[in-house]
Amino acid sequence: MKLTIVHPSIGKKRGRQKYIKGWMMEPLPAAHIAGLTPVDVSVKFYDDRIEPIPFDELTDLVAISVETYTAKRSYQIATEYRRRNIPVVMGGFHPTLVPEEVLEYAEAIVVGEAENCWGELVSDFKAGKLKRVYKSPSRPDITKTVPDRSIFDGKKYLPVGLVEAARGCTFKCDFCVIQTYFESTQNRRSTEIIIKEIEGLKKSKKLFFFVDDNIVSHPKLAKEFYKSLIPLKIKWVSQATITMTHDEELLSILKESGCQGVLIGFESLNPRNLKSMNKNFNNLGGGIQVAIQKLNKYNIRLYATFVFGYDEDTLQSFDDTIEFCIQNKIFMVAFNHLTPFPGTPLYKRLEEEGRLLYKKWWLDDRYFYGQVPFRTNLDPEIIQKECVKARKKFYGFNSIFKRLFSQTNSKNFYMLRAYLFINLLLRREATLRENYPLGDLSFQGELVKVGM
Repeated sequence: MKLTIVHPSIGKKRGRQKYIKGWMMEPLPAAHIAGLTPVDVSVKFYDDRIEPIPFDELTDLVAISVETYTAKRSYQIATEYRRRNIPVVMGGFHPTLVPEEVLEYAEAIVVGEAENCWGELVSDFKAGKLKRVYKSPSRPDITKTVPDRSIFDGKKYLPVGLVEAARGCTFKCDFCVIQTYFESTQNRRSTEIIIKEIEGLKKSKKLFFFVDDNIVSHPKLAKEFYKSLIPLKIKWVSQATITMTHDEELLSILKESGCQGVLIGFESLNPRNLKSMNKNFNNLGGGIQVAIQKLNKYNIRLYATFVFGYDEDTLQSFDDTIEFCIQNKIFMVAFNHLTPFPGTPLYKRLEEEGRLLYKKWWLDDRYFYGQVPFRTNLDPEIIQKECVKARKKFYGFNSIFKRLFSQTNSKNFYMLRAYLFINLLLRREATLRENYPLGDLSFQGELVKVGM
């Protein structure tokens, strides 16, 4: 049996073979599927972002991991294979959030995590008994899950080792797909297997990125895990919540284990917005200002994210947030508009209030990346423009120079070089994806649905 795994891009402009020139990391979900696939199955992998997909290459089955932003492109890819009578299976966040929609474009879908049902799907396909839906009755045991990174050989990605230690998050932010997908729970992999994985990657990777949705969902387990990393002497980054800054013992362990920085969703400076998004915990322990001070104390760099589009936001909100970030010399910041993903409490609320501008923005030909797909107090176009202006100002030369004078950002030559490289890169990319199409504009014909 021959299996082809495809990682879809968001889309492509007319006439382009590749996505956009930017920093691409290895798509770990594809490696997980390859690792779950029986050894007697031949596996090929193609990344739609960096290479053309050879649709005419012989294969028996195609697997695509779909996110909401890549749904339209995924359906186009599935159509190309279906035109050649090759069946397609889809899994990932989007098929779990809107299974009825995805079933129109795939012979089978995996709802939720694949560990408990991928082997069954492959066996059923071999026997000619492929079912339409595969779903694990409960969250799987991922302690021994091991990705097969051999599928990345020969492809040019950033030299960053993506590693999963835990999956899911225990918080319930109303805009977050993660809490919907994993039902606000978190599972962990075996520490021994992770250490073995890292040791195998150390020769080729200088920096590791733990792709965990929240490394501090269970602080006690986090402390034990990161203590075990100390002897490895690696450098790593990850994602967390502001609650990590409430525990200085945890911060000390993280720093000693090689933590270089964390992404934290600050989301808003307005307490009323935080209440709306079910993120009141951002105000605990002294709030954002104290959190920044704690991170600076341990020289842990901060990648802060903010979202705009809640009802309490005004034009002044943008100026106040930019000024706050520059004054506090934050290493990196993302200024994004609020996005209602299907299946989230936010999407359901906006749909009930009749505020969505499109029935399904991710499939609507009028929608482009960066646009705001719902009505709020500010005009959607103004929110989009102000987000772009915020990025340009924060990554402007004046801001980069002012933020340079922070011990956390430029304590030594390594940190200074990283600060300048990343900030200048993000300056160039401030508008790179703005108004980018969802789906390939060069795609010809209609999408072919199952049974057509």
